[in-house]
Parts: sequence; C-alpha cells; structure tokens
Amino acid sequence: MRTILCVEDELNILENNRKALEDAGYAVLTAENLKQAREHLAEKTPCAIVLDIMLPDGNGLDFLKELRDADNIIPILMLTAWGKPSDIARGLKLGANDYLSKPFEYEVFLARLEAMLRNFEQLPDTIIKGNFTIKVSTNEVFVNGENLLLAKKEFSLLSFFIQHENSIVSADHIYEKVWGMFMNNSPAALKVMISRLRKKIRSSGYSINTVRNEGYRFEKVRFKKER
Repeated sequence: MRTILCVEDELNILENNRKALEDAGYAVLTAENLKQAREHLAEKTPCAIVLDIMLPDGNGLDFLKELRDADNIIPILMLTAWGKPSDIARGLKLGANDYLSKPFEYEVFLARLEAMLRNFEQLPDTIIKGNFTIKVSTNEVFVNGENLLLAKKEFSLLSFFIQHENSIVSADHIYEKVWGMFMNNSPAALKVMISRLRKKIRSSGYSINTVRNEGYRFEKVRFKKER
C-alpha cells in the first residue's frame, strides 16, 4: 500500500484529505505543521507529499526547497490557497511535481495525485546518453564508467543540458531552471559552473559551447576531417 504524507494546518481539510486518500486505497500520514512533517520523514519515506504553503511554523515553499536542496526526490503536490500564476510558477520552479489551488474537487485532487505518482514511477533510474550514464536516484553521472563526482548544482546543470542537446538556451533560462530564481544580470555563478563542467566532461565526446549574444549549446564534439 502506498503511503501519502499530508501536511495541512486546517484540521477539517486535513481530515477530509485523509478520508479521501484512505477511501482511494492509500495509507496516510498527517502533519499539522512542518515539525511533524520532518518527524514523519525521519521515520518513514512516503510515496508522495501533499503540502500546504501557509503553515504555523513556516512556509511550505521553503520546506519544498529544503527537501530538494537535500536531493530528496519524493514527488510533491502543492495544495494551497495561493493560486496566482506567479505562485504556481514559483512552486514548480522550486521542484514541486504538481500544484493544485484551493478550493478543489476531490475527484480532481485524486486524479492529479495518481497521475503524479504514475509519472514519477515511470522515470528510469538509469539514463544512458552517449558516453554518459546518469543515475537519477543518486545524482551521479559516469563517463565511460568513471564517476564525475558532480556537486548537486553541477548535476542539475548537466542534466538540463543533456535534456536540451543541440538547442541554444539563454543564460537567463538556464539560471531559472537550475537555480529556481531570476539571474538579474549576475551571470558569474553560471559562468563558473559551466567552466567546471566543461573540464569534467572533456572525455565525454560532448561540449558546452557559447553562442555569442544568445546563450549556450550542448552538443557532440565535432572533429575536423584530416585532408
């Protein structure tokens, strides 16, 4: 039986969520605040988290970021009254798998949760791309069997480039996707990380090339033919 952790401080909503999930065949852990949520996670890893934003001891988006910064890949559905497009965009950029605004219909809630779990469970743990072998669960990348020993942000950046092979992507777009925030004309961190990645992937057969005034392109190294 799959277990869902519900983090919600409105007791009537928490109880209704629990009942709906149990009726749908899930086991349910409930937390009225972030302290209780952390205690549950210390003892058990649920299949998914349903997370409110406004909680008595903190902000659910900060908790979401905390989990993702710790490389926790548990699928998370944000369930909150914060329903502006900017709120939804921020939640998704910080690593939420889905976002549902209150008030909501339980039929939609359960369908979104099931779809989120289905998509997550279908993701392969190992992805092979050319000479790269990517271990999703451990954030490791190997080139010809050698572990590149990437830092967390390096892994996220390289994964982003691999997903956008041969496409020109702007520095602003990369920064928003990898750092989860606007770059605000301060590209230093991105430039330093790209420089480090270029050195680490030198033997992979791929390169990260700068496209003047446009951004970067991740592509196979092109060898000149000998005459």
